[in-house]
Amino acid sequence: MVATRSLNHSMIKLALCWVLVFALPSLAAVLPQERADAMYHAYKGNGMDIDGSSILVRKQFGNKVSISANHYVDSISGASIDVLATASPYTEERTEQSVGVDFLHNKTLMNLNYTTSSENDFEARSVHLGISQDFFGDLTTLSLGYSKGWDEVGKRGDENFLEEADRQQFSLAVTQVLTKSLIMGLTFENISDEGYLNNPYRSVRFLDPSADRGFRFETENYPNTRTSNAAALNLNYYLPYRASVYAEARIFSDTWGIDANSYKLGYIHTFGDDWILDFRVRHYSQDKADFYQDLFNRSAEFNIRARDKEMSTFSNVAIGFSVTYEFQFSASSWFKKSTINYELDHIRFQYDDFRDVLAEAPVGEEPLFEFSANVTRFYLSLWY
Repeated sequence: MVATRSLNHSMIKLALCWVLVFALPSLAAVLPQERADAMYHAYKGNGMDIDGSSILVRKQFGNKVSISANHYVDSISGASIDVLATASPYTEERTEQSVGVDFLHNKTLMNLNYTTSSENDFEARSVHLGISQDFFGDLTTLSLGYSKGWDEVGKRGDENFLEEADRQQFSLAVTQVLTKSLIMGLTFENISDEGYLNNPYRSVRFLDPSADRGFRFETENYPNTRTSNAAALNLNYYLPYRASVYAEARIFSDTWGIDANSYKLGYIHTFGDDWILDFRVRHYSQDKADFYQDLFNRSAEFNIRARDKEMSTFSNVAIGFSVTYEFQFSASSWFKKSTINYELDHIRFQYDDFRDVLAEAPVGEEPLFEFSANVTRFYLSLWY
């Protein structure tokens, strides 16, 4: 269901992502290691239950080429508050598949990936091309990336509804070894979207004294273009007792009037030869889109209008930890090593101008919405 797309672009989806967009790139031009990963993830919050699995396999061919394949599944049930206000809970499944190839030449690493994603009313395809180069004795790494995506949007109950959207992304990243203990990364990103960018299931509400509740709903209407820019600074400092601290600051702005920032701080500690613990806290906040309102004065008050809570003014705080256990295989084994990993993040969302319309209260005076969510990930990695 397309209703999940706003979730995919929210901080919840970022928490579910296996590979973070702003993770520090590799400090040396080397092929990805041969490995297999199996992951289970679960999200519970705001009336939504999302869980699924992912399988990722990487294989090298000689010392120049590596290929990868990934199969990812989301099972979704329930409905968030803005959907429940106008529709019923639902159940659906999203399937994503991707293939990629990496090519290493001297100190240059190139990669190409193709991804498809399918839901019962949403189809997406994307291709990504990346290149990275080491400089100055491998102390500096420069990475460039370009992605192009094509979406087809449908609507349940309306076989004639079909809209399209095109997306493209440019990225630039620089990683620098500053000292033997400190690594810094800078990332810049530009995203351009064009086409049908809103959600056919989302609605705005407007005052109507003749309605039983004093208001009614009508479909949202977004601009058909959007340009976003983001920048991130990452720091990782290695402590002398087999531990490290890391920090990230990220800013975001777009042509819809949304300005956002996030800050993250983490601590990693090893115990013995086998255990790794990671503790982290993250804060995110954003301003609302120019065309967002919780309550409009009349029907079609503006041509462009939105009430999706992801377009509102809100913030969240996430506190999480990870634990990893690593064990080595015998020298004669086909597997080199393996890790078992468990991660848990608790996220608290607070909205400044999105009200709970399901609450009994006068129109426009409903309590501001807030909720908590838990994100769990469990995965097994094998190197061979």
